[in-house]
Amino acid sequence: MSSPPNPWFSWSYVENNVDSLLAALQEHILLTVAAVLIAAAVGIPLAVLAYRVPWLATPTLAATATLYTIPSLALFAFLAPFTGLSVRTVLIGLVLYALILILRNTLTGFQQVPSEVQEVARGMGYSKMGMLRRIELPIALPSIMTGLRIATVSTVALVTVGEIVGIGGLGNLILLGFRTNFYRAQIMTASLLTVALALVLDLLLIFVGWLLMPWARKRRTA
Repeated sequence: MSSPPNPWFSWSYVENNVDSLLAALQEHILLTVAAVLIAAAVGIPLAVLAYRVPWLATPTLAATATLYTIPSLALFAFLAPFTGLSVRTVLIGLVLYALILILRNTLTGFQQVPSEVQEVARGMGYSKMGMLRRIELPIALPSIMTGLRIATVSTVALVTVGEIVGIGGLGNLILLGFRTNFYRAQIMTASLLTVALALVLDLLLIFVGWLLMPWARKRRTA
């Protein structure tokens, strides 16, 4: 007796499971956006502090890099007894992983500000806050946007690991497909949606960077 067909992609699967696909996609988007926003809200000010107080840079980067080396499954398993099998468990893990990427790129961007530019700004009477807002931040912005893009794409992939606590967005469908007699259509559809989501969010951040850096557009035109 031949086994039933099990294609890698099936439109009938998509049509019959639109609601579950959209629900998983929505959860994936919410987890990704929340994790990156929280990581940026913590990482960018922390990078500014490490830039202003240079001796903080090395221990800050070392601490966050150490967190990044912890396997995601191990981290979620460690957090679960304290936060329960909840969205907080996944979100904390995602924030910690995104933090190092944003922090490192932001600090690198600020460290690339030429010292002679800083001297000229001080000579013109800029305060530290004024120099940060008018001089240093615009110069560091391309590196900051790069960090946000890398963190976002990385987070989209890591969200799937949240399936270990039952909150993994499209990862739940991927793992369920493996457990359901290797249901290829479900695995492939959820995987393609994950890749598409990463691509769309990356393009969106490229567009945001294009809007935030008009001077870069003028330089390319020239």
